[in-house]
Amino acid sequence: MKTTPLIRNSNSPIGMFDSGVGGLTLLKSIKRILPNEQLIYFGDTARLPYGTKSPKVVQNFSLQIAKFLVGFKIKSLVIACHTASSAALSNLKIKLDIPVIGVIEPSAQKAVTTTKNQKIGVIGTKTTIESGSYQSFIQKINPKISITTVAAPLLVPLVEEGWVNKGATRIILKEYVAPFKKAQIDTLILGCTHYPLIKQLFRRELGPKVFLIDASIETALYLKKLLNKKSLINNGISTPDYRFYVSDDPDKFSRLAQIFLGEKIEAVKPVDLENWGY
Repeated sequence: MKTTPLIRNSNSPIGMFDSGVGGLTLLKSIKRILPNEQLIYFGDTARLPYGTKSPKVVQNFSLQIAKFLVGFKIKSLVIACHTASSAALSNLKIKLDIPVIGVIEPSAQKAVTTTKNQKIGVIGTKTTIESGSYQSFIQKINPKISITTVAAPLLVPLVEEGWVNKGATRIILKEYVAPFKKAQIDTLILGCTHYPLIKQLFRRELGPKVFLIDASIETALYLKKLLNKKSLINNGISTPDYRFYVSDDPDKFSRLAQIFLGEKIEAVKPVDLENWGY
Protein backbone atom coordinates (compact mmCIF):
# COMPACT_ATOMS: atom_id res chain seq x y z
CA MET A 1 0.00 0.00 0.00
CA LYS A 2 1.28 3.43 -0.89
CA THR A 3 1.94 6.11 1.70
CA THR A 4 -0.74 8.73 2.41
CA PRO A 5 -0.26 11.62 -0.05
CA LEU A 6 1.19 14.79 1.46
CA ILE A 7 1.03 18.31 0.07
CA ARG A 8 4.16 18.92 -1.99
CA ASN A 9 5.31 21.61 -4.40
CA SER A 10 8.49 22.81 -6.08
CA ASN A 11 9.75 24.20 -2.76
CA SER A 12 9.52 20.82 -1.05
CA PRO A 13 12.85 19.10 -0.33
CA ILE A 14 14.43 16.14 -2.09
CA GLY A 15 15.20 13.17 0.11
CA MET A 16 18.19 10.95 -0.53
CA PHE A 17 19.92 8.12 1.28
CA ASP A 18 22.96 5.88 1.18
CA SER A 19 24.48 3.24 3.40
CA GLY A 20 27.03 5.83 4.52
CA VAL A 21 28.98 8.72 3.04
CA GLY A 22 29.39 7.54 -0.57
CA GLY A 23 26.14 9.15 -1.64
CA LEU A 24 27.65 12.54 -0.88
CA THR A 25 29.32 12.42 -4.31
CA LEU A 26 25.80 12.40 -5.75
CA LEU A 27 24.69 15.17 -3.39
CA LYS A 28 27.63 17.24 -4.62
CA SER A 29 26.50 16.76 -8.24
CA ILE A 30 22.89 17.61 -7.38
CA LYS A 31 24.02 20.80 -5.63
CA ARG A 32 25.84 21.82 -8.81
CA ILE A 33 23.17 20.79 -11.33
CA LEU A 34 20.13 21.78 -9.20
CA PRO A 35 21.53 24.63 -7.07
CA ASN A 36 18.19 25.81 -5.63
CA GLU A 37 17.00 22.49 -4.24
CA GLN A 38 16.55 21.71 -0.55
CA LEU A 39 18.22 18.37 0.24
CA ILE A 40 17.76 15.96 3.14
CA TYR A 41 20.41 13.24 3.29
CA PHE A 42 20.35 10.09 5.42
CA GLY A 43 23.45 7.94 5.88
CA ASP A 44 22.81 4.51 7.40
CA THR A 45 26.20 4.45 9.10
CA ALA A 46 25.11 2.01 11.81
CA ARG A 47 24.40 -0.75 9.31
CA LEU A 48 26.95 -0.30 6.53
CA PRO A 49 28.20 -1.78 4.34
CA TYR A 50 25.13 -2.69 2.30
CA GLY A 51 27.25 -4.34 -0.39
CA THR A 52 27.77 -7.53 1.61
CA LYS A 53 24.16 -7.94 2.81
CA SER A 54 21.29 -9.89 1.25
CA PRO A 55 18.80 -8.09 -1.01
CA LYS A 56 15.98 -8.74 1.49
CA VAL A 57 17.88 -7.06 4.31
CA VAL A 58 18.73 -4.08 2.10
CA GLN A 59 15.06 -3.80 1.10
CA ASN A 60 14.00 -3.63 4.75
CA PHE A 61 16.63 -1.03 5.61
CA SER A 62 15.67 1.06 2.59
CA LEU A 63 11.97 1.04 3.44
CA GLN A 64 12.71 2.16 7.00
CA ILE A 65 14.78 5.08 5.76
CA ALA A 66 12.24 6.00 3.07
CA LYS A 67 9.50 6.24 5.68
CA PHE A 68 11.69 8.51 7.77
CA LEU A 69 12.42 10.83 4.83
CA VAL A 70 8.80 10.91 3.65
CA GLY A 71 7.99 12.50 6.99
CA PHE A 72 9.71 15.66 5.75
CA LYS A 73 7.18 15.94 2.87
CA ILE A 74 9.86 15.30 0.27
CA LYS A 75 8.86 15.69 -3.39
CA SER A 76 11.20 12.96 -4.65
CA LEU A 77 13.40 10.20 -3.24
CA VAL A 78 16.87 9.48 -4.59
CA ILE A 79 18.50 6.17 -3.70
CA ALA A 80 22.13 7.30 -3.70
CA CYS A 81 23.47 3.78 -3.36
CA HIS A 82 23.99 1.20 -6.09
CA THR A 83 23.34 -1.74 -3.79
CA ALA A 84 20.05 -0.30 -2.51
CA SER A 85 19.09 0.76 -6.04
CA SER A 86 19.51 -2.79 -7.29
CA ALA A 87 17.73 -4.38 -4.32
CA ALA A 88 15.03 -1.91 -3.29
CA LEU A 89 14.12 0.49 -6.11
CA SER A 90 11.15 -1.44 -7.51
CA ASN A 91 9.75 -2.07 -4.03
CA LEU A 92 9.98 1.60 -3.03
CA LYS A 93 8.30 2.69 -6.26
CA ILE A 94 5.34 0.53 -5.28
CA LYS A 95 5.28 1.66 -1.65
CA LEU A 96 5.66 5.44 -2.13
CA ASP A 97 3.46 7.99 -3.84
CA ILE A 98 6.38 10.20 -4.97
CA PRO A 99 8.94 9.78 -7.76
CA VAL A 100 11.74 7.40 -6.72
CA ILE A 101 14.95 7.10 -8.69
CA GLY A 102 18.12 5.08 -8.26
CA VAL A 103 21.60 5.37 -9.68
CA ILE A 104 21.52 2.36 -12.00
CA GLU A 105 19.08 3.36 -14.75
CA PRO A 106 20.69 6.75 -15.52
CA SER A 107 24.18 5.20 -15.68
CA ALA A 108 23.05 2.28 -17.80
CA GLN A 109 21.25 4.53 -20.28
CA LYS A 110 24.33 6.72 -20.63
CA ALA A 111 26.57 3.68 -21.19
CA VAL A 112 24.33 2.28 -23.93
CA THR A 113 24.35 5.59 -25.83
CA THR A 114 28.10 6.03 -25.32
CA THR A 115 29.64 2.69 -26.33
CA LYS A 116 30.94 2.42 -29.88
CA ASN A 117 32.13 -1.19 -29.91
CA GLN A 118 29.15 -2.56 -27.91
CA LYS A 119 31.40 -3.66 -25.04
CA ILE A 120 30.55 -2.23 -21.62
CA GLY A 121 32.13 -2.90 -18.24
CA VAL A 122 30.50 -2.55 -14.82
CA ILE A 123 32.43 -2.43 -11.54
CA GLY A 124 30.63 -2.33 -8.20
CA THR A 125 29.93 -4.03 -4.88
CA LYS A 126 29.25 -7.76 -4.61
CA THR A 127 25.49 -7.27 -4.14
CA THR A 128 25.20 -4.81 -7.03
CA ILE A 129 27.01 -7.10 -9.45
CA GLU A 130 25.26 -10.29 -8.32
CA SER A 131 21.84 -8.63 -8.58
CA GLY A 132 22.28 -8.42 -12.34
CA SER A 133 20.48 -5.06 -12.39
CA TYR A 134 22.93 -3.35 -14.70
CA GLN A 135 23.17 -6.34 -16.98
CA SER A 136 19.41 -6.76 -17.37
CA PHE A 137 18.76 -3.06 -17.90
CA ILE A 138 21.49 -2.67 -20.52
CA GLN A 139 20.47 -5.77 -22.44
CA LYS A 140 16.83 -4.76 -22.31
CA ILE A 141 17.82 -1.68 -24.32
CA ASN A 142 20.30 -3.48 -26.58
CA PRO A 143 20.69 -7.27 -26.26
CA LYS A 144 23.69 -7.22 -28.60
CA ILE A 145 25.87 -5.41 -26.07
CA SER A 146 28.54 -7.51 -24.36
CA ILE A 147 28.86 -6.81 -20.61
CA THR A 148 31.84 -7.58 -18.39
CA THR A 149 31.25 -7.24 -14.64
CA VAL A 150 33.65 -7.15 -11.70
CA ALA A 151 32.82 -7.07 -7.98
CA ALA A 152 35.35 -4.91 -6.12
CA PRO A 153 34.69 -5.17 -2.36
CA LEU A 154 38.07 -3.74 -1.32
CA LEU A 155 37.70 -0.33 -2.96
CA VAL A 156 35.05 1.16 -0.65
CA PRO A 157 37.02 0.79 2.61
CA LEU A 158 40.15 2.14 0.88
CA VAL A 159 38.31 5.26 -0.27
CA GLU A 160 36.80 5.79 3.18
CA GLU A 161 40.27 5.57 4.67
CA GLY A 162 41.25 8.42 2.39
CA TRP A 163 43.62 6.17 0.42
CA VAL A 164 42.59 7.66 -2.90
CA ASN A 165 46.13 7.91 -4.24
CA LYS A 166 48.05 5.28 -2.28
CA GLY A 167 50.20 2.63 -3.91
CA ALA A 168 48.14 -0.16 -2.34
CA THR A 169 44.95 1.22 -3.85
CA ARG A 170 46.55 1.43 -7.28
CA ILE A 171 47.78 -2.19 -7.05
CA ILE A 172 44.35 -3.50 -6.02
CA LEU A 173 42.54 -1.47 -8.67
CA LYS A 174 44.95 -2.79 -11.32
CA GLU A 175 43.83 -6.33 -10.48
CA TYR A 176 40.16 -5.38 -10.62
CA VAL A 177 40.33 -3.70 -14.05
CA ALA A 178 42.35 -6.50 -15.71
CA PRO A 179 39.18 -8.28 -16.97
CA PHE A 180 38.02 -5.05 -18.61
CA LYS A 181 41.27 -4.72 -20.51
CA LYS A 182 41.01 -8.32 -21.65
CA ALA A 183 37.43 -7.78 -22.82
CA GLN A 184 38.46 -4.60 -24.68
CA ILE A 185 35.58 -2.53 -23.33
CA ASP A 186 35.27 1.08 -24.45
CA THR A 187 32.85 2.18 -21.68
CA LEU A 188 33.03 1.51 -17.93
CA ILE A 189 30.27 2.21 -15.44
CA LEU A 190 31.66 3.20 -12.05
CA GLY A 191 28.93 1.33 -10.18
CA CYS A 192 29.51 2.72 -6.69
CA THR A 193 29.22 6.27 -5.38
CA HIS A 194 32.70 5.95 -3.83
CA TYR A 195 34.42 5.43 -7.16
CA PRO A 196 34.34 9.03 -8.49
CA LEU A 197 36.96 9.83 -5.85
CA ILE A 198 39.38 7.43 -7.54
CA LYS A 199 38.33 8.18 -11.09
CA GLN A 200 41.88 9.31 -11.91
CA LEU A 201 43.17 5.84 -10.98
CA PHE A 202 40.70 4.19 -13.34
CA ARG A 203 41.74 6.63 -16.04
CA ARG A 204 45.41 5.87 -15.46
CA GLU A 205 44.86 2.12 -15.74
CA LEU A 206 42.40 2.04 -18.63
CA GLY A 207 43.65 4.97 -20.69
CA PRO A 208 41.78 7.77 -22.46
CA LYS A 209 39.96 5.52 -24.95
CA VAL A 210 37.70 4.02 -22.26
CA PHE A 211 34.81 6.34 -21.36
CA LEU A 212 34.08 6.40 -17.62
CA ILE A 213 30.42 6.73 -16.59
CA ASP A 214 30.11 8.69 -13.32
CA ALA A 215 26.79 7.65 -11.77
CA SER A 216 26.70 10.78 -9.61
CA ILE A 217 26.62 13.12 -12.60
CA GLU A 218 24.24 10.98 -14.67
CA THR A 219 21.77 10.59 -11.79
CA ALA A 220 21.76 14.31 -11.03
CA LEU A 221 21.01 15.05 -14.70
CA TYR A 222 18.28 12.39 -14.72
CA LEU A 223 16.75 13.93 -11.57
CA LYS A 224 16.71 17.36 -13.19
CA LYS A 225 14.81 16.00 -16.20
CA LEU A 226 12.33 14.20 -13.95
CA LEU A 227 11.60 17.25 -11.78
CA ASN A 228 11.31 19.46 -14.83
CA LYS A 229 8.83 17.05 -16.41
CA LYS A 230 6.69 17.15 -13.27
CA SER A 231 7.09 20.94 -12.81
CA LEU A 232 8.80 20.37 -9.47
CA ILE A 233 12.13 22.17 -9.98
CA ASN A 234 12.79 24.78 -7.32
CA ASN A 235 13.57 28.03 -9.11
CA GLY A 236 13.64 30.13 -5.95
CA ILE A 237 16.49 32.47 -5.13
CA SER A 238 16.66 31.78 -1.40
CA THR A 239 19.68 29.97 0.02
CA PRO A 240 18.99 26.22 -0.20
CA ASP A 241 18.91 24.20 2.99
CA TYR A 242 20.92 20.98 3.38
CA ARG A 243 20.16 18.66 6.29
CA PHE A 244 22.09 15.55 7.25
CA TYR A 245 21.01 12.59 9.40
CA VAL A 246 22.84 9.38 10.27
CA SER A 247 22.07 6.21 12.19
CA ASP A 248 25.41 6.26 14.02
CA ASP A 249 28.57 8.30 14.72
CA PRO A 250 27.79 11.78 13.33
CA ASP A 251 31.33 12.97 14.10
CA LYS A 252 32.91 10.34 11.88
CA PHE A 253 30.40 11.13 9.14
CA SER A 254 31.36 14.81 9.33
CA ARG A 255 35.05 13.97 9.03
CA LEU A 256 34.54 11.68 6.05
CA ALA A 257 32.25 14.23 4.41
CA GLN A 258 35.25 16.47 3.85
CA ILE A 259 36.74 13.76 1.60
CA PHE A 260 33.57 13.34 -0.43
CA LEU A 261 32.26 16.91 -0.51
CA GLY A 262 35.42 18.89 -0.14
CA GLU A 263 33.77 20.90 2.60
CA LYS A 264 32.88 20.51 6.25
CA ILE A 265 29.36 19.67 7.41
CA GLU A 266 28.58 21.52 10.60
CA ALA A 267 25.42 19.79 11.84
CA VAL A 268 24.80 16.06 11.49
CA LYS A 269 21.94 14.66 13.56
CA PRO A 270 21.80 11.05 14.80
CA VAL A 271 18.52 9.13 14.36
CA ASP A 272 17.53 5.81 15.92
CA LEU A 273 15.43 4.28 13.16
CA GLU A 274 14.50 1.25 15.24
CA ASN A 275 12.61 3.50 17.67
CA TRP A 276 11.47 6.15 15.24
CA GLY A 277 7.71 6.79 15.28
CA TYR A 278 6.25 6.71 11.80
